[in-house]
Amino acid sequence: MKFNWGTGIVLVFIGFISFIMYFVINMNTVEKYSTSLVTKDYYEAELEYQNDINKETNAKDLVLDLSWKRTNKGLEITFPETMDKDKITGKVFLYRPSNEQVDFETAISLSNHNLLIPDNRLLDGRWNITVDWEYNGKSYLYKKEITY
Repeated sequence: MKFNWGTGIVLVFIGFISFIMYFVINMNTVEKYSTSLVTKDYYEAELEYQNDINKETNAKDLVLDLSWKRTNKGLEITFPETMDKDKITGKVFLYRPSNEQVDFETAISLSNHNLLIPDNRLLDGRWNITVDWEYNGKSYLYKKEITY
């Protein structure tokens, strides 16, 4: 068989297609490259979206908003001191975009208007924090992207 330009071009195309197919198959089958949705029940969460908008509006209407800071003990979330800490109920959800195995949710139990999330539960990096709480029958929602 004689090797000419036509044969070379065909071999280059076959090599390129093989290269692309290797990466497509690799990305679809290797567990390390697996991606996930933000929530498992995406469509049900979408139906609750208007409730979340109303809760966020309630939170923005507060005179004092939630605040957070990193301490040597962990992440400290401070609720408005104008509210009675015993009447605040709800939950805090921390979502790690890069690793869903470390996501967690915790109930709000305050001491002195502060909620402490221990340092051993949080990895350094980006987190999405969602605080969904209720006070005197009114619901509030606080969402923030933080770097811990």
